[in-house]
Amino acid sequence: MLYAIISEDVADSLDKRASARGDHLARLERLRDEGRLTLAGPHPAVDSTDPGQAGFTGSLVVAEFDSLEAAQTWADADPYIAAGVYARVTVKPFKAVLP
Repeated sequence: MLYAIISEDVADSLDKRASARGDHLARLERLRDEGRLTLAGPHPAVDSTDPGQAGFTGSLVVAEFDSLEAAQTWADADPYIAAGVYARVTVKPFKAVLP
């Protein structure tokens, strides 16, 4: 089943994001390589694909996991959590309807 992992950043998270970005992306690339990643990306803090120093307010990952517990366990191990990027992470079942 698909799960949405909705993360909200702490204030001024840009430097923290930069420090853990490589490890964070490596985990997402593994999901992609396993055919389990539907989409992933950050929420820019301003209306721009390149927010510069404005940074980001959070992230969204939609991926396939065996259970809600497995999705939560994966989300809890995100390097952005260890780096203090995320203030809150919510994991919910997700049903894709379109496209």
